[in-house]
Amino acid sequence: MSAALAPLYAILDVDLTRARGWAPLDLLDAWLDAGVRLVQLRAKSLPFGPMLDLADAVIARARAAGGTVIVNDRADVARLSDADGVHLGQTDLGAAAVRQMIGAGRLIGLSTHTAAQVDAGLLQPIDYLAIGPVFATGSKAQPDPVVGLEGVRLAVQRAGARPVVAIGGITLTRAREVLDSGAASVAVISDLLTDDPRARARAWVALIS
Repeated sequence: MSAALAPLYAILDVDLTRARGWAPLDLLDAWLDAGVRLVQLRAKSLPFGPMLDLADAVIARARAAGGTVIVNDRADVARLSDADGVHLGQTDLGAAAVRQMIGAGRLIGLSTHTAAQVDAGLLQPIDYLAIGPVFATGSKAQPDPVVGLEGVRLAVQRAGARPVVAIGGITLTRAREVLDSGAASVAVISDLLTDDPRARARAWVALIS
């Protein structure tokens, strides 16, 4: 599979989505209708069975629209649901072990927050690197220190041919400057969870796709 990523990387965070009053699949349908084609499914609180069921449903909808689905953290769910890849954090199962589980045909992404983590991550069998938080974010209870646009530039310089995804506090008004810093894609959570997520997603797609 190519490591090319769509410029908009929408994160379907189940806990945050439900807290905002949305059913995850309804929100996904709105995004797909608006043109979103790269989605990460993140469901930290779901046990294995419900997570797998949700992943199956998300992937079926996204594939019908020509989209790509990355599962956060859960390599087992990604493999069984035939997801397009797995996104790992610093404390998740290592990329080498995940590669053995999911095979060579799926993407592996890795979150990094410091230059040292970037350098260590690039030694692993990953397809893309995420860096952040770029700006202050309310999507995590204990966010890492902000890396800023300079942190994005540094990660891009070190990553070479591997694409870099910028994440954390990125809004529609700041997306262009993040991409201009070299990021291949911007990951967005809260800024796609508005009262009209379909219209918001359309605005994002029109701006950066």
